[in-house]
Amino acid sequence: MEAIEEKIEAVLDKIRPFLRREGGDIEYVGFKDGVVYVRMVGACEGCAYVDEDISAGVEIILMEEVPGVIRCDGSMNVPTDVMDQYLARKEEAKKRQEESK
Repeated sequence: MEAIEEKIEAVLDKIRPFLRREGGDIEYVGFKDGVVYVRMVGACEGCAYVDEDISAGVEIILMEEVPGVIRCDGSMNVPTDVMDQYLARKEEAKKRQEESK
């Protein structure tokens, strides 16, 4: 994982406890051209405030703490190459989990 992606994940790790307290979570999908793509899960998925929360909270924190981030997008309008990488990471994690059983 590139250094910028590690920084993004570190920031998301700081945010997660607040989301989890409400039954939700945030998943890193990818980063391209200054845009961080995320997926809201749990109670956050489909929440009426999710777009507002991303732009008012997550996006601001990411832009302040990670140089090069200009926006955060939770709409799942993810570029194909970013989505392919995300799906490959998910599949790899699933395989590792199954092997560890």
